[in-house]
Amino acid sequence: MTSSTTAHTQLLHSLFEAALDVAQPNRCVPRHMPSPVAGKTIVIGAGKASAAMAQSFEQNWKGELSGLVVTRYGYAVPCEQINIVEAAHPIPDENGLNAAQAMLDLVSNLTDQDQVVVLISGGGSALLPLPYEDMTLKEKQDVNNALLRCGANIVEINTVRRHLSKIKGGRLAAACYPAKVTTLLISDVPGDDLSAIASGPTIADSTTCLDALAILDKYQIAINDRIREQLLKGTYESIKPNDERLALATTKLIATPQMALEAAAKRAQELGINSLILGDSIEGEAKEVAKVMAGITRQVRTFGQPIKPPCLLLSGGETTVTLSGNGVGGRNVEFLLALAIQLQGQSGISAIACDTDGVDGAADIAGAIITEHSLNDADKKGLDANAFLMNNDAHTFFEKIGQSVVTGPTMTNVNDFRAIFIDTLPT
Repeated sequence: MTSSTTAHTQLLHSLFEAALDVAQPNRCVPRHMPSPVAGKTIVIGAGKASAAMAQSFEQNWKGELSGLVVTRYGYAVPCEQINIVEAAHPIPDENGLNAAQAMLDLVSNLTDQDQVVVLISGGGSALLPLPYEDMTLKEKQDVNNALLRCGANIVEINTVRRHLSKIKGGRLAAACYPAKVTTLLISDVPGDDLSAIASGPTIADSTTCLDALAILDKYQIAINDRIREQLLKGTYESIKPNDERLALATTKLIATPQMALEAAAKRAQELGINSLILGDSIEGEAKEVAKVMAGITRQVRTFGQPIKPPCLLLSGGETTVTLSGNGVGGRNVEFLLALAIQLQGQSGISAIACDTDGVDGAADIAGAIITEHSLNDADKKGLDANAFLMNNDAHTFFEKIGQSVVTGPTMTNVNDFRAIFIDTLPT
């Protein structure tokens, strides 16, 4: 690896660190603390960042607290007054189910003198599985697994989840009534759709049971006849806008994908490099998004349009992977491998693509980095990049060439982070 390539790799790591830093709960929670009330203050929440959010809230709160927060295994941090429970993600388990029921029980029978603070981040939907009585956890797991594998986007996935749950789609906030409810959100969804973040447990939902059924049918996901009948009848309907039980509920976005991209752009500017933010909510099949990004990159590299090198192309959002091979998927590494194949080792180009929660797909790996030498390095090891891509096995590919990015739990989650560095045009 040349000295310039090493410098580019270090730059990309630095940008990712800047994106993570701005979305850390200890930075964004204290600025949005609600005021004390005459009655009790109860803190509840779910998501990969929720335990760190709870810790920050507890450290900055003056007075008594109690509560319960559920996070992914490995993402717990110590709290003194708020109970932290770990559960499975992305496929829910019994721990999540029990925590969801305990959370509902905790906020029952409150008064208008009390308040509930709800700490929500990405991953909260899988961590709060509470199906209706006529649906088993196993059936919920099967539907969840099928949605993750079929190529459905996060809005579609969470539309279904909201309508198969007793706690999502505004139902958690409704259970808190008549207490005041303040929800602090770290967004991990394209466009910061509030109802899609963790399936909106405290957010009114405009979608319907029939919308959920249409998504299941679109992707040919099997459900049993009794669940289909309940969806058709609207038995599982979520809480709708203007419901009086949400009148005292307020919501604050405290960290977003756009904030992460802007933090990376600021870091680059400090280093004397211009950036172009292409969008914070880019969606689509990872391989197809890579083709578009490769086209833009070549235009910049060859013609200096729409920005002149040296420069960075920054983007966020959530692509999808339709699993057809035997690999574990991972939308960021699939995007990156497809990008490398499209660019074919074009000189002066490096890129990073990582999930800001530290987990890309089903692997405890944040993502990877490519340089102009990545495909050549793979060839020397006898690795066929196209074969790995076709098998949805990009994580293995990058592990074998030593270009995985492993962060461990990041304690935040503002969706995917992508940065493409394009060096100066050759003279």
